[in-house]
Amino acid sequence: MRNHKLLILVFIIFFNSCGVKKVSYRDNSPKKINNKSVKSVNRFFKSMTNEQRTHWYVNTYSKISIDEMKKFGIPASITMAQGILESNSGKGSLALKSNNHFGIKCHSKWKGKKVYHDDDEKGECFRKYKNPEKSYRDHSLFLESRDRYNFLFKLNKRNYVKWAKGLKKAGYATDPKYADKLISIIERYELWKLDGSKKPLNKTREKKLSIKQAQILPETKSMYSVKKGDTLYSISKKFNISVSKLVEINNIKNNNLSIGQSLKVIKK
Repeated sequence: MRNHKLLILVFIIFFNSCGVKKVSYRDNSPKKINNKSVKSVNRFFKSMTNEQRTHWYVNTYSKISIDEMKKFGIPASITMAQGILESNSGKGSLALKSNNHFGIKCHSKWKGKKVYHDDDEKGECFRKYKNPEKSYRDHSLFLESRDRYNFLFKLNKRNYVKWAKGLKKAGYATDPKYADKLISIIERYELWKLDGSKKPLNKTREKKLSIKQAQILPETKSMYSVKKGDTLYSISKKFNISVSKLVEINNIKNNNLSIGQSLKVIKK
């Protein structure tokens, strides 16, 4: 009898240990967003730096962006960068209260739930989703179903620069620096790896100097004052260095730049 009880106890422990499943992001997200749950999520985000929150966002949603790329042909790096930018790495009110990670507005054919939010105009209508995964899928369908984005699907899936510029050209956002911001995010967080690329496109623009030239023109660090409209990408392009190098030598913690901010840049 004693041995029988011991055997049952061992079986229960083994069954419980084998039955544990890996928790997905959906398990962590409340099914109904209310003031209490929004406050708890905000507390979670406050415990992180902006950099940590962005890494958390990429780790959480990168698999979905890759799955969407396989199904629709949209570069995962572009989807991920748009999600980061539009949702403020998940912290934006649209993402928190309506699971809208891409700032997609209602438009006339939208039959789903709606939420109203101040954007270009006051009280604009935005789409509301059951969970973030629905938002990612609707983003893919949104681009695929509109004629103005058709030319994008003829581009190489690994050319995130052309895709970013194409989205801006097609009018996805009104921000004149939208493309540069997407490219900065992709290169800073190495999102090009999600597309299956082995190196960023920015590397192909860097000047290739011979050993003799490098000896004549050694690297020196100079200062650059940030101007209105500058982004990490536009500055890196101007000085022929990568975004990651620019971030490294200036110990930049987030993507925001201030007018008049002094940055170290590498000149030849």
